[in-house]
Amino acid sequence: MIPRYTRPAMAAVWEPASRFRIWFEIEAHACDGLERLGALPEGTAAAVWRNGDRPYTAERIARIDAIEAEVKHDVIAFLTELAEQVGPEARFVHQGLTSSDILDTGFAVQLTRASDLLLAGLDGLLAALRRRAEEHKFTRTMGRSHGIHAEPTTFGVKLAGHYAEFARCRARLEAARAEIATCAISGAVGTFATVDPRVEAHVAEKLGLTPEPVSTQIIPRDRHAMYFATLGVIAGAVERLAVEIRHLQRTEVREAEEFFSEGQMGSSAMPHKRNPILTENLTGQARIIRGMVLPALENAALWHERDISHSSVERQIAPDATVALDFSLARLTGVVDKLVVYPERMAANADALGGLHNSQRVLLALTQAGMSREDAYRAVQRHAMTVWQDGGDFAASLKGDAEIAVRLTADAIDALFDPAFHTRHVETIFERVFGG
Repeated sequence: MIPRYTRPAMAAVWEPASRFRIWFEIEAHACDGLERLGALPEGTAAAVWRNGDRPYTAERIARIDAIEAEVKHDVIAFLTELAEQVGPEARFVHQGLTSSDILDTGFAVQLTRASDLLLAGLDGLLAALRRRAEEHKFTRTMGRSHGIHAEPTTFGVKLAGHYAEFARCRARLEAARAEIATCAISGAVGTFATVDPRVEAHVAEKLGLTPEPVSTQIIPRDRHAMYFATLGVIAGAVERLAVEIRHLQRTEVREAEEFFSEGQMGSSAMPHKRNPILTENLTGQARIIRGMVLPALENAALWHERDISHSSVERQIAPDATVALDFSLARLTGVVDKLVVYPERMAANADALGGLHNSQRVLLALTQAGMSREDAYRAVQRHAMTVWQDGGDFAASLKGDAEIAVRLTADAIDALFDPAFHTRHVETIFERVFGG
């Protein structure tokens, strides 16, 4: 986690103090469950809570690290330090459990907490997108395919499309959160031979998780693969909007641009520069997040009931992917919220080619007037290519064509160039995206 791209709340999810606190709660809740079943002496759980429920200060964490340096086992180091806090009752801590019960259940808690922060980030972005989409519902702009002028749309419709995509992303993340929110307190190889399944159910309830149906010894990593794949898809949505903004900010287009604050400098050499640095950064962040999806997919195939080849991967990709996406959502929200839009430039660009974007309307009108599609296409294209290369007025060029004139009057051609035609169903689109 690089501080430059890290927000405090998400970083806190992955800090050692948070991790050890979760581990303690798992162990303490397990003691509660065992004691209720009569597997531990009465008062054991209370002693664990009373003596062990203390903040994981820098001193405690350093002590755990020192023990781990000797024993080479993180959970044993944690339990040894906890025993120093708890006292004699510590002999009953971790009763019948295995390390993966603590590691995987704790990991599930961290991922669900990270998910909640990411869902909040998506909510903020969705709100910003909706506000700006409503603002520019009828701001006419040119739609492009292959980067080339196609037919007009509105900037609001553009943003509504991104809103719909992020709404789908939110639903996917909710599903991924539910899938990852699983608890495994099932002992070695997951058979519950040394711990009653009711203990797992108790711990799961206390932590807001669901018991894993078959945990072998670990929670199956297909769940985690889906989770990180979902983060990758969301990162792709971030990049798609970021790339759109970058294109719109190009000097030759200049239809929208990132907010440029007073005192900001775009180039060390060229004082005139206003570069799309925020959205370029988001493209880079998306690459990093997507790069963590493949290792998560490869983690699913482990040896027999478990191995730890997944462990080193997850220790790196879980904090890095969630921190990067959390940062990206916040940055993109800020970009959208303060995006500078130039409606006049959008209109000028839309009209730059003399009305060529109405070529399909002319084509269809000619076919409806009796001309074959092939002949109509050639006739319209002939004039379109002349205007494309030499400039001029597309409608005027069409009116001077005798072949077309017998099918369409001058007034009929003018009617085909009405800008309102292209925006007549905008309200319907908005109703589909945002509701009534």
